[in-house]
Amino acid sequence: MISILQEKIDDIPCLVVVQADRVNDPLPLLMYYHGYTSAKENNLPLAFLLATEGYRVVLPDSLYHGERSVENMESSEMNLYFWDVVIKNVEEINMIKTYFDQKELLLDDRVGVAGTSMGGITTSAALTQYPWITSAAVLMGSPKILAYAKGLITEFSRTGHLNITAEDEAKVYQQLEPYDLSKQVNTLKQRPLLFWHGQKDKVVPFEHSHAFYNEAKSTYEDKSQIRFLKEDNGTHKVTRYAILETVSWFKKHL
Repeated sequence: MISILQEKIDDIPCLVVVQADRVNDPLPLLMYYHGYTSAKENNLPLAFLLATEGYRVVLPDSLYHGERSVENMESSEMNLYFWDVVIKNVEEINMIKTYFDQKELLLDDRVGVAGTSMGGITTSAALTQYPWITSAAVLMGSPKILAYAKGLITEFSRTGHLNITAEDEAKVYQQLEPYDLSKQVNTLKQRPLLFWHGQKDKVVPFEHSHAFYNEAKSTYEDKSQIRFLKEDNGTHKVTRYAILETVSWFKKHL
């Protein structure tokens, strides 16, 4: 039986999905982050499958999402805070890991991080900050955070969905630079990393993850530690194939 527990971890609303008879046992920890305008509950099917394999899966609500939503926040305002949300996610990954570590519920320092879209961007950014992440999976996210930010700002500004000054735009890029995985491939240090991306994705560019994978793969001694899964007709929606392959990845590498 699988338990779904509602927990506040340092004021972060989370669902903790774990085998019912192992709630108090040290287990490998896997944090999975949802996408933009989504919420933690939307990733329960994947969390269920991972929990059946013996992982403690934590699904946090990102800032301004789910239980942390702000009433009457306009979409243009949400767009402005997109990168604040990503950076906050990265900071909170350390808080969640520390929480379970202090409770002696973390087995052998085995910590996985994964996510969808914005959650995949979060995962890529986190790899630049935390060498203790054991393995990771990026589902239709971009490891090229600066390039993606520039593309989003250009598009949102063109369509009137974002009002930002040139000075504030420059500050965004300066803030994001330390989190750009494509600028510091060396931080991967041979860690297992899975990418999944649909080739027809019109939200997060397929080429961002694909080009990065080709570059990063050349730095790996064991090429099986980094993998790219492409779906030719895939759009900006995680398929069952992607879900099952993500579960298989962590079974092998976490």
